[in-house]
This record gives sequence, C-alpha cells and structure tokens, in this order.
Amino acid sequence: MGVQIKVSYDTRATRLHAKAWVLHRDSGYTTAFFGSSNLSGQALVDGVEWNVRLAHEHAPGIVRKMAQSFEAYWADGEFQEYDPERDAERLDRALNQEGNRQQGGVIVPAGLQVQPWPYQAEILEALAAERFRHSSWRNLVVSPTGTGKTVVAALDYRRLRELNPSLDARPPLLFVAHRKEILEQSLATFRAVLNDHSFGELFVGGAVPTEWRNVFASIQTLLTDRMRDQDLSKFSVVIVDEFHHAEARTYQDLLGRVEPRLLLGMTATPERSDGADVAQFFGNRVAFEMRLWTALNQRLLAPFQYFGIGEEVDLARVSWRRGGYALEELSALLTGDDARVRHVLQRVSDIVVDPRRMRALGFCVSVEHAEFMARRFSEAGIAAMAVTGATPPSTRADAILRLRRGEIQAIFSVDLFNEGCDVPEIDTVLFLRPTESATLFLQQLGRGLRKTSEKACLTVLDFIGRQHQEFRFDLRFRAMLGRTRRQIEQDIADGFPALPSGCHIQLDRVAQQIVLDNVRQQLRATTGNALAKELQQLAQHVAAPTLSQFLSETHMTLEDFYERATGGWTGLQRRAGLIEGTATTEEERVSRRVRGVLHYDDPERLRLLADLAGLTQGIAAESGYPYRLARQVLTTLVGETEVARDPGAALGTVLSAPIVHSELRQVAQLLEDQARGLTQPLNEAPGAPLQMHSHYTRAEIAEALGFRARGWQTGVRYVDDLNLDVLLVTLRKVESRFTPTTMYADAFVSPTHFHWESQSMTARDSETGRRYLSGSSNVTLFVRIEHDERYLALGRLLLEKAEGDRPIKIDWRLESRVPEAFYVRAMRIAA
Repeated sequence: MGVQIKVSYDTRATRLHAKAWVLHRDSGYTTAFFGSSNLSGQALVDGVEWNVRLAHEHAPGIVRKMAQSFEAYWADGEFQEYDPERDAERLDRALNQEGNRQQGGVIVPAGLQVQPWPYQAEILEALAAERFRHSSWRNLVVSPTGTGKTVVAALDYRRLRELNPSLDARPPLLFVAHRKEILEQSLATFRAVLNDHSFGELFVGGAVPTEWRNVFASIQTLLTDRMRDQDLSKFSVVIVDEFHHAEARTYQDLLGRVEPRLLLGMTATPERSDGADVAQFFGNRVAFEMRLWTALNQRLLAPFQYFGIGEEVDLARVSWRRGGYALEELSALLTGDDARVRHVLQRVSDIVVDPRRMRALGFCVSVEHAEFMARRFSEAGIAAMAVTGATPPSTRADAILRLRRGEIQAIFSVDLFNEGCDVPEIDTVLFLRPTESATLFLQQLGRGLRKTSEKACLTVLDFIGRQHQEFRFDLRFRAMLGRTRRQIEQDIADGFPALPSGCHIQLDRVAQQIVLDNVRQQLRATTGNALAKELQQLAQHVAAPTLSQFLSETHMTLEDFYERATGGWTGLQRRAGLIEGTATTEEERVSRRVRGVLHYDDPERLRLLADLAGLTQGIAAESGYPYRLARQVLTTLVGETEVARDPGAALGTVLSAPIVHSELRQVAQLLEDQARGLTQPLNEAPGAPLQMHSHYTRAEIAEALGFRARGWQTGVRYVDDLNLDVLLVTLRKVESRFTPTTMYADAFVSPTHFHWESQSMTARDSETGRRYLSGSSNVTLFVRIEHDERYLALGRLLLEKAEGDRPIKIDWRLESRVPEAFYVRAMRIAA
C-alpha cells in the first residue's frame, strides 16, 4: 500500500506502546485517537474499550503535541526504515528473540553502522572535552553495569582519527580485562563497531597473538613470567575494563609498564571495598559519571519503590564525631532493641508482597547488629543469615548462593560491597542504620538495582528516626534525584511528584516531618552567619582556605554557595574575620554580581575572569572582538546600564575592587574544571565573542553582536551588519510570562531538527518571512529550557520545510548536533 514503516529492534524494554492515530485531512479538520485504538470496527465502534477522540478544532495543543512526539520518534535513529524485501528475515529473527544480539544497549547486526544511544553519546562528548579542552588523555568513565561501556570504548576508538588527524587511523590497542568471557565479548563488540571482523587478537586461555598490534588480553596472561620482557609501551591506546581492580598489585604492575598516549578506565564504581578510590590514577578526576537519575530514566536499572518509615529511635543523643555517628554507641543503641525489630518485621510484612519469597539485603551498623537482626528474622519465620567482613569466604559464598536460590530470604551485612557479593536477584533493601555518606547510600541502594527478568522493581525500606543535627538527608535525596537543596525541600513537601518511570518515593507522616525538619535546618545552616562560622572552623585546620576547599567541606556546589552567600566568597571571608577592614563600595558592587558568571562555560570568558588585565586591553581597543568580549564580561560584573553609559568607568569599578579578583580567579578555575563541553566560534557571527554550545544571557548576546539588550523584548532580532537573524527560544513556556499570542509550539524533533513558529504577525511575504524562507540570512538559534536559565548557543539553522502564515511554522535543520545532555533534558520537558 506504499506505507512507510520504521521498526525498533531494541528488546531491552518496552520502549513504545503508543496506540494512537492522527488522521490529517486536506480540509484541515484533523482528528486524533489514542488509547486502546486498534484500527478496527470492534475497537472503535462495537467493543467496550477506552479511547479518547480529539478534534484539532477543539484541542489543537494536544493534537500538535501528539504529532510532534511522533515526529521525534520518527527522527530517532533507534527506529530504522523497514523494507519487507530487505528486512523481513531480520524482523522475523528479532520477533523470535533470536539472531541479532544486543551488546550493552547497542544492536550490532553485521554490515550496519553502530550508533550510540543518547547516554552513550553524552559519554563520548565528555571524553572529547577532557582530551581536547582539558588536555587530559587519562580518562575514567563511571557507569552502571549494563550501560554498554565496551560499546562506548569501541565508538571512542573508532572516532579518534576523526577528532585528531595526527593519530593513526587505528593506533595500536591493548584492551585489558580479568575474565576470558569479557575479552571475547569485547573483541566481538569492537569488530562490530569497526565493521572489521579480522580486527584484534585474543591473549587469554591458550590464545596467543601473532601480529601483536591490537590485543585483547587478560591481566593474568600479561603478567606471566614469559611476558616480563615483552614491550608493552608500543600500545598507544590502553583500555582497562573493571578499573576498580587497578589497586591490586597485578594492575599496578601493568600500569607501570605501559606508556599509552590514551588511557581509558571503565568501572561501575570507582570506590573499592578496601576504601581506595581508583580516580587517583586519573588526577582524582572522573571524565563522566552517569547519575542514578539518568540511568533510571534510560531504564538501564530496575525502578525502585522507596518507603521512608518513621520510628521512635532517637539518634540525636548518639555522639557525633567528625563525619558521622560514633559507631560503638550506635551499635549499642540498635542491637538488642526488640521493639524496633518488631516494628521492622511488621513494616516488611505490610509492604513486601510475600516476605518469604523476597531476596533482601539489610545494612547494619556492626557485626553484633547484623547477627542480632538475622537471628530475630529467622525466629520470625524469615530465613536469614549475617554476612560480614569476619565471615569466612566459603560461608559468605554459600550465603549468597542460598539467597539466590531462595533458600534464605535475607542477608544482613555490615560491609557488603565487593564483587563476590553482587546479587542481581536482590529485590528488597533494608536500611537499618543511618548512612551519612551519600556515595555509600547510593552504593547500598545500587546493590538492588540490577535488572533481571523476574524483578519488576526494587523495594526499599528506610527506617528513619530522629537524627543528630549534623546528619544530612538533603545529600541523600540530592544524590538520588539530582536536585538542588531548595528543590528537594519542595519535593519532600509535595510528595516527590516527578520521578523516573516506575519509581516511587513515599515518606510516612513521621518520616516526612523528620526529613523536612532536617532539610530545612540545613537550609537555615547555609545563611551568611552559619556559613561564616563554618569557614572560621575550617580556618582552624587549614591555613588560608580556598573556595574549593570550603565547598568540599560543606558539600555545596558553586550554585548552592552563591544562592546563600549574597556577598560572595570575599564577603564571607570578611564576615568570618579572615579579611580585615571594611569593604569599599566598589568591592560590594562587584562581589554581589560574581554569581552572575556561574553560567560561563567557554574558555575565552573564563580566561578573562582569571586575568582581568585582558579587560583593560579590550576596552582600550575601543572596537573589534576584544572590545566586545570585554564589554560582555563587564555587563555581567557591573551591569548593562553602566557599560552602555561609560565602559571606562565600568572597568574602573572592577579594577577598584582588587580583593575580589582572587575570588574571580578561583571561580573561573572551578568553572573550567567542571566544564564538560567542547566549544568553537559561532562562525555565522564573525567578530562576535560567541561560542557554539556555550551559555549566555540576552544582554551578553546583545553586547557580543554590538547592540544593547534594553528594548529587545521579543524572541527575534535581525542584525543588519551581520545579516544575522537571531532566534531566542524558551522551551517551557509559562502562561504568566507569555501571552496567548506568544505561546509558540517550539520543540526539538531530533538532535538535528527543530520545529519553530515565527511571531504571530509574521507573514510569508513580509521582509522577515522572505529572509526565513529564502535562506538569504544566517538564522542562528539560542535555546533555554526554563525561563530563569541562560540561552545555549546552538548555531546556524537551515530551512527544511515551512507551512502556514501568521505565524509561519518552520522545520529547521541544525548545522551542528545539539549536545546530548541538553537534548535529553529538552525532550523530557516536551514530554
């Protein structure tokens, strides 16, 4: 019948089950059905099935969003064009769950070009930024098991020559792992990604390379006596899988013998069970770490149902030592508390569907506590064992095997973080002690997040008593959800309304009040006086503490800090008595505006902040690129009005506050360290200090293009001397900020396509309309997701198609792909 069909061959999860029909009529009376809408008389007329029928005349916004969602799926590379003459056999194999195998989230049928999933593309972007922006060629990637780290490594290797022509097309590669099965699978993945089935050789289990150019070797074979004299320095690229083994002596020996130009370590957790952190091999820097929130949204982990359960235990009276509770006091309080055990057993019975079929992991404070809990659970008819560091290895292995088989229902542990205790079948986690470290909490939670076909979700029971005032619930929920302190407070009060699909967080009344009081106390603790007290305490241990040291000590981000410290770092030091004297008027003015630079993410503006002499040189030039760049930065530090009135006086204000210059240098360094994107000049705006994939305010864009932002109220602007049409777009439009005539349907269709509507009165035959439709000007896009964010420069747009009039509905193609992290956020907003 000539129908175009696209098929997703992804079998990891049910990615699309959208029974929907949008019927476009030439008359304009479009109709949409969605629900259980099989296209049949039984479904639509005779049967009792739930459907919604929408007419475009009555609900244009919903019908439009349906159409945009479809277009986004259609443009997604996951969906591949289907031709029955060519693809019937492949589809049959996929439907029978045979044939093409999926390698870590990527389908690798022979002869096809392997492309990354969105989260894998984000890892590749981060690696490129580390190497070509930060000149760091020793990189660590932290990502959960099952996210296709080996595929990322192969894709990264494939594109090295594209990014750096000075490298060999395929530089000599050494891939190291500790198991034969991993090496065999990794070699198959590299061959599929490179589309070269002769690539690479195994060096494991009796297989010995002959060419010794691209070798996939086990750590054990590399360090045999006969290999001691083998020159491993010839390998330009070394990739080590499961890098958390690197602290072991064998890995230390290997790393001492290789001299790669590029070292890539991959691990699911950088923290080892012995407390060591393998990030030390990479300058204590992680190139990319996939957050729990991201992994859950991508359905790479099992969703969780988290229940915060209030209890009577009062931990506020337990001594607090630097970093946490006094363990011996905590153990004495929790061990032997039969009333608490009865409460735990009752809540397990209430929440877990069948406690005698669960596979639970309980985290305890001590060996005594773990043994006490195991004994009480067993007495209650729920078979349990205690497994601790003192448990013999054979007993520990037996306990894990029995839990997997269902012969016991729970293991109670003090320290169960090594690989041997990784049990994907775990479907219940019991937090029976307060966990101060957010990292440790995520590790414990992660023990139950491995996906299995039998596990629908992970059930989490967190028993929450009154805590010591130093305890930080906000860090736990921020680590889980990727939110700010203020957002977490609102989430707790509102019942966590926005969570990844399948996830649920429920705090009972008592737990909610305990957590809310704790979070609000932490918010109060970040007022100016409280922060000054913390800085005074830090200064007793560290001479001349830096901003970076203070942020680390207080677990604050730059954004957190500048939200609370209105006088900035300089003002806080004065308040804490670390800077003597009274601040000048100029110092106070500039200090208050330092927070305005926190969106800076391009090297040029950050270099200028670090060396303010460039401002003097730029203003002295009086025109050209340096002048506009200096004005752009001064607009942030002093204000648009003063810069417009007298740039020299604005410069004088900044130079008259020399004590703030140290703060600006420190902020610039922190911002550069956390930058994870590559930038390049915006070619369509020659002479303007604007960088692709960097963030700007409206005023900064205006200064860069040579005009003032005051009076620029619309989302469009034509810059005549550059023949440049600037489009400013806010994706999440709030009715209080936009009138009905400006609620345009702007949305990404794919990372390279954007749907946009012109101003409501722009006609096709107007001067502006003709520029858009003819391509006679350089149309450049700047997008922000929320109203209070900065615009991201996305570069030039090329016309794909246009329809309608007043407004004109245009589909643009972006000359450069949107950064993956931004695109994923944008699509989440659109959904």
